[in-house]
Amino acid sequence: MQFLVPIFDTEFSPPMLTHAFWTVEPGRGEIRELELLAPEVGEVRVRALFSGISRGTESLVFSGEVPESEFERMRAPFQQGEFPAPVKYGYASVGVVEAGEGDAAHALIGRPVFCLFPHQCHYVVPAAAVVPLPDGLPPARAVLAANMETAVNSLWDTAPAVGDRIAVIGGGVVGSLVAWLCSRMPGTRVELIDINPARAALADALGVSFRLPGEATPECDLVFHASGNPAGLRQALGLAGQEATVVEMSWFGRQEVCLPLGGAFHARRLTLRSSQVGRIPPPRAPRWAYRQRMELALSLLADPCLDALISGESDFLDLPAHMPQLLGAPGSTLCHRIRYPSV
Repeated sequence: MQFLVPIFDTEFSPPMLTHAFWTVEPGRGEIRELELLAPEVGEVRVRALFSGISRGTESLVFSGEVPESEFERMRAPFQQGEFPAPVKYGYASVGVVEAGEGDAAHALIGRPVFCLFPHQCHYVVPAAAVVPLPDGLPPARAVLAANMETAVNSLWDTAPAVGDRIAVIGGGVVGSLVAWLCSRMPGTRVELIDINPARAALADALGVSFRLPGEATPECDLVFHASGNPAGLRQALGLAGQEATVVEMSWFGRQEVCLPLGGAFHARRLTLRSSQVGRIPPPRAPRWAYRQRMELALSLLADPCLDALISGESDFLDLPAHMPQLLGAPGSTLCHRIRYPSV
């Protein structure tokens, strides 16, 4: 009698278990366990060190406020699930490459990288989806990369010039980064405007002038609005000088916004335009790719003063309990950093 002897593939790697944060219904999240397959050729496995909560967008996702018309446009690169829930969402993960298949992937093993991935302990992605951190950039600060990329794109959208008088309304992470970038241009006068007096300390750390709304200087050449509050956008129109541009960076989800487009809006010939990171502005699109823009954003995070934008840190496993607080009333929260069990 002959017996058939099973042949086992010695190169087969069984799936490993990992954990991810999911919004399971509006206002409630949970940690879910999932199996992770080994990387295939051209892929890497990343062990997360930190991730950042993008407070504006993630607040709308977590609360179920993404309009149905935007379900497809709002998808994150590695999102799982569908809006409104359950959905795994996020795009500010920093980790270290643990494994990979293929020459390009092998070259990344051991490198700290940034990836537009949700809050998850380990993940497998194409090697081209991770961007190595520049030498000297601490992984803990690199969680700001997606916010910096948004700020860079807003300046590309509007091209502030030497000597411009610039107001930035909204002292959150993106608004503060816009103000910081603009202030580094020769001759500019930049004011960061916020209703929270505590933001004065942040502005000071970034080397930017701070103003409460009633103290803001009018007749600006350029006004960025990033407060997420319609009242801030109305003030932006009031601060703009003749022929000036107001840049709307907030995304309001389902909320409707009422603006005073009578009065001096037409007489001043104001321009109100949107800025959104999903597209590279046409004047630069022929020469810049999305990866190059992210590499630029990471390089701009070298300045230690930007650590002032990290307002707190908590453990990944505590995320279901903390997320409603972090995305609720704004308080003093800026970028909240998530620390993973491996750190």
